Amino acid sequence: MNTFAQKLDLIHWITELNDVSILNRIKSIKEETNEADWWDSISPKEKASIERGLEDIKKGNIHSHSEVRTHYEKWLKD
Repeated sequence: MNTFAQKLDLIHWITELNDVSILNRIKSIKEETNEADWWDSISPKEKASIERGLEDIKKGNIHSHSEVRTHYEKWLKD
């Protein structure tokens, strides 16, 4: 079944549906997909921190996971 046929099948099913709880679940799924981008929901401080991190990456101010793990190994042991 292609996407268009699936949509038509769902439309038909929804038009015949009388279960309010299922309709509410479908509505919540629709609203979740229309939510704003996560970037719009974080604070200016969080955005600035992310921007600084991206700048560090551009400048090459990075360390590999293995480098960091080696440095902090004594604190990471079980």
